[in-house]
Amino acid sequence: MTVDVHQHLWTPAFVEALRRRTTAPRLDGWTLHLDGEPAYEVDPADHDLAGRLALNVGLDLALVSLSSPLGIESLPPEDAWPIIDAYHEDALALPAPFGAWAATCLSEIDPARLARTLDARDGVRNDVKDGDGAGDGARGVRPGLAGLQLPATAVRDAAGLARVTPLLDVLTERDLPLFVHPGPATEPEGPGWWPAVVPYVQQMHAAWYAFAAFGRARHPRLRVCFSLLAGLAPLHSERLANRGGEGRGQVDPDMFLETSSYGPRAIDAIVRELGVDIVVSGSDQPYATAPDPALGDAAWHAIAVTNPNRLLNGKESRK
Repeated sequence: MTVDVHQHLWTPAFVEALRRRTTAPRLDGWTLHLDGEPAYEVDPADHDLAGRLALNVGLDLALVSLSSPLGIESLPPEDAWPIIDAYHEDALALPAPFGAWAATCLSEIDPARLARTLDARDGVRNDVKDGDGAGDGARGVRPGLAGLQLPATAVRDAAGLARVTPLLDVLTERDLPLFVHPGPATEPEGPGWWPAVVPYVQQMHAAWYAFAAFGRARHPRLRVCFSLLAGLAPLHSERLANRGGEGRGQVDPDMFLETSSYGPRAIDAIVRELGVDIVVSGSDQPYATAPDPALGDAAWHAIAVTNPNRLLNGKESRK
């Protein structure tokens, strides 16, 4: 089963919720206003359902997520929840091949509400086969809400991870994964591409090392996927070792890296460092397309089929 774990699709209720706002994050028509980023002209065609379905031909599952750089999760609860609820309602109504990552308010941690949201998802599909139709023992990914997305800004240090521990416990109890996505770039600097290339990458780099240093011991069974190859954080293992860190040569099989915004050279470097089994395919549509890893058919099958199924289903997909 071919999976893209990282897409964004702004549905009508979500768009209207942003248009009702008078302060950032807000939409004025199709002009997006954020703190820390220049005004951005959204192309409505990027979020057209028919067009996206055409782009997703060949995928068995495409997971959409809330756009965490907007900063919605960090708004006061009375502002955050209406937008998050609108996102959940429309995302869960999307047709196949769509599923979604859940979102949650971070200004007031509410694990009970997250638990109710996740428990309301559809049941596990048991009839999913792997990419060649032969079946690989997996029960298949869960439709609906696959797990929880958090912005990297919420989990980039020990204090942040401690604060969201109740949310991560909810995931562990349900054997569901965490998806870490860049959060807001709140300090404007440089040209229009600056947020995506500098603060987003820095956030992901910090989140990768923070989870390894502070999160894994507290959450030993949690599967975590870091978008945009964790900002290439694993490639700094030599510097880590030279500065007194540990872990070079050790691979955490439940810390996954998603490929969006990178290409064959970066993917090859990550595979050389950690192996292919922790790399999963993600596109970040509509902003990019899923890269071709250019590592051969077996690697493509691992990245687009086997590894995403293991991320989403854990031990179920290893039987």
